[in-house]
Amino acid sequence: MRYPVMRYDVLIIGGSFAGLSAALQLGRARRRVLVVDAGQRRNRHAATSHGFLGQDGVPPGQIIATARAQLTRYATVEIREGLATGVTGDEQGFVVETTGGPAVAARRLILAGGVTDTLPEVPGLAERWGRHVFHCPYCHGYELDQGPIGVLATGPMSLHHAQMLPDWGPTTLFLNGAVEPSAAELTDLARRGVRVERTPVAGFFGEGADLRLADGRTVPLAGVFTLAQTRITGPLAAELGVDIEEGPLGQCIRVDAMQQTSMPGVLACGDAARLAGSVALAVASGTMAGTAAHRSLIFTA
Repeated sequence: MRYPVMRYDVLIIGGSFAGLSAALQLGRARRRVLVVDAGQRRNRHAATSHGFLGQDGVPPGQIIATARAQLTRYATVEIREGLATGVTGDEQGFVVETTGGPAVAARRLILAGGVTDTLPEVPGLAERWGRHVFHCPYCHGYELDQGPIGVLATGPMSLHHAQMLPDWGPTTLFLNGAVEPSAAELTDLARRGVRVERTPVAGFFGEGADLRLADGRTVPLAGVFTLAQTRITGPLAAELGVDIEEGPLGQCIRVDAMQQTSMPGVLACGDAARLAGSVALAVASGTMAGTAAHRSLIFTA
């Protein structure tokens, strides 16, 4: 195939925690790397990041800024702002069209563009996402200081979500017409001390996490947890035809233990390559993807 003049060993789509982690490994291996980043981190709405060893409580944007600054020490690593809009190629090499510059050719491709959340259509929820409404109790539960917690159901997985939350505070599961627990499930919820509320949710009340129900009652809460549906961000995974898993909460690129997708030469990491995510897990998967991409290049011309 014919390549544009600009050619890299590895092209990384996505410059958040997973993508930058992959770039760091490859830069330290002195491979020529380009990161194309649209600047839409999944946790961009969160004020602080938690659960990442050594960075607990640090704003996620600050972690990214520090990582970018550290990457400037590696002369073979470049970062370009822009969107990846199309891809062609095979295991011999890939060409990616971007909005931030000319098309880019690379021998390996790492998909680290993450996922896009589709939130429940509840008035006031989107404005509170990442501040008063969350998805991960490990990331945000401790800061609620054992105050009352709401779980807004979106489907059957919300029952498990509700069973987790009492370790962080007294929990109410708002069914909101999304699920009806069986007798056995109600027993399990009661065993965990979870209160079940069947009255539909009308929306949020005030400036924080308090909910207003359809019958006019208001429920004071320290925070609300809900499970969004996810889809893989960007068109590249679909255009390449890599295997996609459909889970109860959305899409995920299928990868092996080395973050290799079903298409040779294409790796994936971060939230797009696992059914549950966190900053720590994204960094770990990016490390694996970067080292695996490097190893795959060792014995090729």
